[in-house]
Amino acid sequence: MQTHLVFTVIAKDRPGLVERVAETIASLGGNWIESSMARLGGEFAGIVRVGIDAAQADDLTARLQALSEDGISITFRSDRSEVGEPQGASAQLDLVSQDHPGILRDITRVLSEQGVSIEHLETEVVQGSMQGEALFKATADLRLPAGLAPSRLSEALQETAADLMADIKLVD
Repeated sequence: MQTHLVFTVIAKDRPGLVERVAETIASLGGNWIESSMARLGGEFAGIVRVGIDAAQADDLTARLQALSEDGISITFRSDRSEVGEPQGASAQLDLVSQDHPGILRDITRVLSEQGVSIEHLETEVVQGSMQGEALFKATADLRLPAGLAPSRLSEALQETAADLMADIKLVD
């Protein structure tokens, strides 16, 4: 019987980190299903989901945790239960605003109030092209709850966008 494990990985960035984790998984017949990883501020971090025979799951957990001896921190966040397919419509949010504290807090508050889940989020601060001002950019893949029309979510986001002086686009 197959089970799934979800875990985070974080370590000082260096060549071979992903290979070490992948080799550990493959050595027990595990299958790397999906992941999201990035280098941020000199650290390498990610979240990984693997499938493995249930009889090998404890051994894999122990071997991955042993990577801490090499400075690779693994934290398990899964109860090994299978999660069903996501329900509800999907949408993509794109945001650009002059950078200042609280932008993400204000946008995610609206999403939370509307019952929207964030499936993927990327943010960055970049220099603006015109006057060199710092711009905050965010892109998010969203899952709307049943019954929430994308137009209703867009209206709620636009109210907050006006307060933030941000440009927000919601594409369903």
